[in-house]
Amino acid sequence: MAFTNIKYLIFLPLVFFIFLAVSDRYRHFVLLIGSYVFYGFLFKPMLLIVLGVVTLITYYFGNIINKSQDKAVRYTYLWLAVAVNLVILIYFKYLPFIVQNFNLLLNQVSSSLVLQIPPNQASIALSFFIFQSISYLADIYFRMAEPESNLGYFALYVSFFPKLLQGPIERSNMLLPQLKKPYEFNYDNMRSGILLFGWGLFKKMVIADRLALYVNTVYGDVHSYSGLPLILTTYAFALQIFFDFAGYTDMARGTARMFGINLTENFNCPYQSTSIADFWRRWHISFSKWILDYIFEPLQMKFRNWGRTGIAASLLVTFLAAGIWHGASWNYVVFGLLHGIYLATSIYYKPYQKKLYKWLRIGKSYWLKGWQIFITFNLVCFAIIFFRGENIGDSIYIVQNLLKNWGALSYFDRLFNVAASAEEFVATILLSVMIIAFEPAIIKFNENHIWLKTAKIRWAYYYLMIFGIVIFGISAPSQFIYFKF
Repeated sequence: MAFTNIKYLIFLPLVFFIFLAVSDRYRHFVLLIGSYVFYGFLFKPMLLIVLGVVTLITYYFGNIINKSQDKAVRYTYLWLAVAVNLVILIYFKYLPFIVQNFNLLLNQVSSSLVLQIPPNQASIALSFFIFQSISYLADIYFRMAEPESNLGYFALYVSFFPKLLQGPIERSNMLLPQLKKPYEFNYDNMRSGILLFGWGLFKKMVIADRLALYVNTVYGDVHSYSGLPLILTTYAFALQIFFDFAGYTDMARGTARMFGINLTENFNCPYQSTSIADFWRRWHISFSKWILDYIFEPLQMKFRNWGRTGIAASLLVTFLAAGIWHGASWNYVVFGLLHGIYLATSIYYKPYQKKLYKWLRIGKSYWLKGWQIFITFNLVCFAIIFFRGENIGDSIYIVQNLLKNWGALSYFDRLFNVAASAEEFVATILLSVMIIAFEPAIIKFNENHIWLKTAKIRWAYYYLMIFGIVIFGISAPSQFIYFKF
């Protein structure tokens, strides 16, 4: 069930009023049942079974790991539980891709040696709750968190519906205590939660889905375009995916806030980053923190005697894994490797950066930060070609044709005839750029609750948001991009 679906706008108040009606003792059951009903609206019974199996396995092994005093035994149970979770993830998400590529290798030996490719399985949200389960097990193993003894609370921690489909990937020591504390209705929290939900809905329906009209037109038929349309729609997709994913996160956080729960902020002005490392500190923050803690840091310790080469190798492996996490496609492998190469290269470049700036006498230049943001954004956009491309062939075609046929204005005629008007495209781009540019001020504005202090400002904000969604929102919103991960 998508947050933009009318069913959700019925489901949410229904769950909330039942939640209010029962005592604290039963409220987590209301949320747990609501979470499974929410996931059940995908009409994929196997996914519900998988969610239950992952929950039981992680709960069981978490308690065993905690009780054991033998380090070797605890280590064995940790990796056994992680392996089971990963096998489930690989079976449902990656098996067809693995078999398909294994067949290509077999064909080099004999054309008769071919394995049957299994059908693609539904895997919506699988990566998110499995990664959350793995972090729970690792935190217990390293004594960073205590296991949850109550299966009901633990099942709710894994399946809490606002963050189930796209995250954030929550740590147990952050979310579980909030799920267990007594609920007290707070009008300000309720109002700010609704407003945050509305702001996310605006991002999704007015900006992301409108940009999707143009992006889908070009990326759905890339061989009909070259040059400037490819560049502009790649930039447009960078904006689309931000407003799509950040919009979902705002709606998830707004929903959770209505129930008195604060989820992790997943974005912090990522397109104002001054380096790729800075970008990953600001983009999909819960995932970035996960790969840092559970992949990069263990690898860095393992390769610590290699110096900078060890750090670079750790970054390459970490972001290769990050790319593969996004999906079973060579596109995602390349996407992850590109970011790994960016970061690995910076390990060697960074020691000379300040010296270079000093030598060029630009270290204190007012325009240096703007230049860094420009370069970082373009590096991100180049990698995002492989993220969005329908297949590796389309992505390579785009890279090869970015700078060709810039004078062919017929490409634009075809684009705007198929998608929508040029004026709408320009207006949407300008609006999205303005929001990104003033995002720090908007965040500060909301955090300080300035809009709460004056009734006229408050109601103007309400009406402006509602008007924007109703008048300019896409009537049939597209699926959230990160649902497929």
